[in-house]
Amino acid sequence: MSELHSRSVRRLALCMRAAVMLCASALCQAGPTTRGGILPEHLKCEWRTNPLGIDAIHPRFSWTLRSIDTNARGAKQTGRQILVADSVRELSESHGNYWDSGKISSAEIFQIEYDGQTLAPASRYYWKVRVWDENDRPSSWSDPAEYTTGLLGPGGWRARWIAATADTPTQQQARENTGTVTKGMNPLPIFRHEFSAAKKIRQALVFVSGLGQYELRINGQNVTRNVLTPGWSNYRKRVFYDTYEVTSLLKPGTNALGVLLGNGMYHVPGIEGRYTKFIGSFGQPKLILQMHLQYEDGTTKVIVSDKSWRTAPGPITFTTIYGGEDYDARREQASWDSPGFRDTSWQPALEVEGPWGALVAEKAPPIQIMHTYEPVKTWQPKTNITVYDLGQNFSGWPEITVSGGRGGIVKLTAGELLDDSGLVTQHSANASPKSENRFSYTLRGGGSETWHPRFTYYGFRYIQVESTSAAGSHADDQPAVISIKGQFVHDSIDTVGTFQTSSTLFGQIHQLINMAVLSNMVSVLTDCPHREKLGWLEQTYLAGPSILLNYDAITLYQKMAEDIQDSQLPDGMVPGIAPEYVAFVDKKGVNTDFRDSAEWGSASILSPWTAYQVYGDKELLASQYKTMGSYAAYLRRKAKHHILAYGLGDWYDIGPSAPGKSQLTGQELTATAIYYQDLTALSKVAAILGESKDAASYAEEAVAVKDAFNAKLFHPENDQYDRGSQTANAMPLALGMVPYGREKAVLENLVDDIRAHGNHVTAGDIGFHYVVRALTDSGRSDVLYDMLSRTDSPSYGYQLARGATALTEAWDTNPDSSQNHFMLGHAEEWFYRGLAGISVDFDRPVEERILIQPVPVGQIESASATYQSVLGEISSAWTHQANSLSLHVKVPAGAVASVEIPASNAASVRESGRTVDQASGIISKHETERGILCVVTAGEYTFGSQL
Repeated sequence: MSELHSRSVRRLALCMRAAVMLCASALCQAGPTTRGGILPEHLKCEWRTNPLGIDAIHPRFSWTLRSIDTNARGAKQTGRQILVADSVRELSESHGNYWDSGKISSAEIFQIEYDGQTLAPASRYYWKVRVWDENDRPSSWSDPAEYTTGLLGPGGWRARWIAATADTPTQQQARENTGTVTKGMNPLPIFRHEFSAAKKIRQALVFVSGLGQYELRINGQNVTRNVLTPGWSNYRKRVFYDTYEVTSLLKPGTNALGVLLGNGMYHVPGIEGRYTKFIGSFGQPKLILQMHLQYEDGTTKVIVSDKSWRTAPGPITFTTIYGGEDYDARREQASWDSPGFRDTSWQPALEVEGPWGALVAEKAPPIQIMHTYEPVKTWQPKTNITVYDLGQNFSGWPEITVSGGRGGIVKLTAGELLDDSGLVTQHSANASPKSENRFSYTLRGGGSETWHPRFTYYGFRYIQVESTSAAGSHADDQPAVISIKGQFVHDSIDTVGTFQTSSTLFGQIHQLINMAVLSNMVSVLTDCPHREKLGWLEQTYLAGPSILLNYDAITLYQKMAEDIQDSQLPDGMVPGIAPEYVAFVDKKGVNTDFRDSAEWGSASILSPWTAYQVYGDKELLASQYKTMGSYAAYLRRKAKHHILAYGLGDWYDIGPSAPGKSQLTGQELTATAIYYQDLTALSKVAAILGESKDAASYAEEAVAVKDAFNAKLFHPENDQYDRGSQTANAMPLALGMVPYGREKAVLENLVDDIRAHGNHVTAGDIGFHYVVRALTDSGRSDVLYDMLSRTDSPSYGYQLARGATALTEAWDTNPDSSQNHFMLGHAEEWFYRGLAGISVDFDRPVEERILIQPVPVGQIESASATYQSVLGEISSAWTHQANSLSLHVKVPAGAVASVEIPASNAASVRESGRTVDQASGIISKHETERGILCVVTAGEYTFGSQL
């Protein structure tokens, strides 16, 4: 064969190979005519749907799977392919010009890290995914999703911080009961700036942060659907900015930007006559803004905040996060936020220093107006005073529509309770007429006017309205209220869980708890929406299961972990609140128990761990690992012979005295038990992150703490811990600290104490979580049923009987305490995990990550729950009649689950009329004390059994 012929043959072979590869690629893109049995849906990037403004250079993708045939079982993903493009056109043609992962053999459906070209700042990207099923058949492509990058670090910022006046020296951290009280404050500043858009705009993005809070307006329109934004943070460490897509609001030619600023948690002054929890400031209100315009011809323009902006005092004459807000509509300047406004009387803005903290894209759910309440009852306890009952205690503000003469004033006093004369009282929030929270509106006159506060909120059910006409005005000019509403303000968080039961009381308790949870979900998990509004940390992990089974709170937990990280002191101590806006120290500057208590600081370890158990997010653990280790080392130094003996203990337990610090349980029991829980969790975290030496060290230390705990606090002669309180016996039971063989006796002591108290709880903020967990895990849901069925004091039922519409701070609804607290809401965990039977835990083996163990108990005839997990929707619904149980469960595509079917005789269990051995989708089974436990594949199952 000649060399020329050989080259020709090789060339022909290469051409044929290329043609075959091209055809194969085309077939891969087009897909076979027979599609797979699953479809990807609910696409998310960085745990969010179509997020605007992410700082991640390698964002992570996730989705869930839907089985096309709802009767099929065993559907799962065996492969995936992700495409990322910078245009819809590219993606629609199945081209991933930024990333084409190719087919990857994998069952993973979340935490899939982007691995394509370097992402540009201030840019939008589109992505989609397809998957292969258990028979290696590809699905069709998902609907496209998108994400928009933020400025990707400090190098992307060209704007300057601006303010109305020159900065003053930065103040030190606020301390409780310190600070100067002044008689008033100056009106809050507003800012404006005009710019020209000379060409047709393809995309306009705004990146903005206004401290403490801001409202952004463009051409007379409010851009910020979100309120009380940006989220609260330690402004010396971290400042959040928001991203808005505003293309539709811009027009060719001149456009105008307008910004209002509020104080928020950034500036908390002490003002005579207005309530405040503390006095402290990070500085004066200021803002930074950067707008990126991309024209259709590909050119760009950047508009930035700088000294060319103009500023003037605005119509908000008073606002603090604790004391309320006053608005004078006479000070409004018409069209100030529109092009063409004459701002010659305005002053140039000043370029000032920023607040030290790094600017980072906001990731937590934004705060929004989520619901509106109308009055259910109205009365006039005094002349010219009207009180409105909105029927529900919630967090938010009133919105009024009024009319009247110019200069008339409408004063609004909101509160949770009424005094004996039917007037609103703020006593439960520690406020009073001499130190009150109030809202007031001064009319501009000339028609109906609608207003609500912008930069503060409150917890209330009742609104007291007093109207006065302007001095010298005719009586007919007195303001008249046309309408009044209450707007429920909290994080715009997705509901992922539902719970229903035949028990009317339990359904009401479920609602009671969740109203308190939502009312205290405002940038952080606050303790109450009025008195303190501080992020007390014990709730983040103790109430974590109750929260996370109802709401998609992963980004909130990421944010709170960063708050903790930013608040940690150099010695490793974690304060009881984060962000730490006020240090709870004594007059000598020494930490009090309110600042340093192991049950609170341990949120640095247990809060991320709780979130991991539900979401399986390893990145959250990795980002907090150093913080966790530093806090464990701090506790090690504080411990004496492995025992911690300080702190608040079982806060608000029920003893002979008024609630407060623990009365029935020693400090050393709760603190040391939590210390042990920290170490066991840290050992698992270290193992997950591949830190095997750390894992072994923490496990060894945990054993030493457990041994010291039992040596000092366990009384083997009567199988009691400490003084035998419910908390004392429940905590070691729930945490696996009881000496082997003594568990049953300690459990009986716990049950006996509950029975001796008439099936009432005595445990407080810390202990009740472990009482619920110990009884649930030990198979004593019958005791929990009896406890939760009580309607006398102390109980949830008693709170309902007293008219509570949100969970109260004290078990007995004491009017001296907050009427909107969720710290005792741990029954919610039992509703899902015990009664309905659903739990998810990524710390368990794969076949047990989804565990369905319903508990028919008492007089309950039915219970059901659904949970939209990161693995997909899980559901459990059972009915109980006579001696028969029917249980319907759903396991999401791609997952397996362990399902325990209660039965008096395992042989009686049927699935869709067939024996367990004959039913499809059941991988394995074994008998338990309660019935039979089956490991099942994805699908829907209907079990029946005899009880």
